[in-house]
Amino acid sequence: MSSAYLLVSHGSRDPRPNIAMQQLAKLLSLKLPDSEHLVGIATLELNTQPLNQQIQDFAPKALAFGCKCLKIIPLFLLPGVHVMSDIPAEVELAQTALGEKIQIEIKAYVGSHGNLAKLLTSTMATIKAEVSILLAHGSRRSGSQQPVEDIARSLGAVTAYWSVSPSLETKIKELVAAGNQQIAILPYFLFAGAITDAIAESLEKLKLKFPGVKLQLAPPLGVSAELADIIWDLATEGEKVFG
Repeated sequence: MSSAYLLVSHGSRDPRPNIAMQQLAKLLSLKLPDSEHLVGIATLELNTQPLNQQIQDFAPKALAFGCKCLKIIPLFLLPGVHVMSDIPAEVELAQTALGEKIQIEIKAYVGSHGNLAKLLTSTMATIKAEVSILLAHGSRRSGSQQPVEDIARSLGAVTAYWSVSPSLETKIKELVAAGNQQIAILPYFLFAGAITDAIAESLEKLKLKFPGVKLQLAPPLGVSAELADIIWDLATEGEKVFG
């Protein structure tokens, strides 16, 4: 085996995303023979160490297994600042520190994979609604919302964002004004955490504003064999892996 894999998420003070990351790493490690230490996890923020140091700490484990390349898989859904700028900057620092001992390669972010829409389709099938809202975090980086818009279009859904416009409340108002009485909200987030809790809380308040409307909140994508397959597909793109 020539490659090791490091899953990089945003980081959270909430323990649930970290637990989910560990579960995903375990699912991925099962795809490799004797590979428990070939799949690791790291975070961009809210860690005692910066990402570049986490990479440097993981590298010796990879080298001990004979790995010559370390693949970084960004567990992000949007091509925002974190994916396009922050992670590459941290990887560059790590590569400089490690020199030629190991080659670090950043793979495509999870949200770029076409099969994510299939996971959302499965969720939609469990909810009876006239229209669905795909609710993503959002980013102020120009063009970063386009992948969300594309997925929503393929699902026949509309979009709203947690951190930028249009907001969930704005979109619900528009849909209610158009005569919709059953609305599903699909959180475009990988794991349950502080933000999904805040979304649920805000939706309870919106239900009071629209008492005649049925607002149904779906769970986030969550850990699944299907998500692990998507991550594995991105991680091993361009290489032949046995296991």
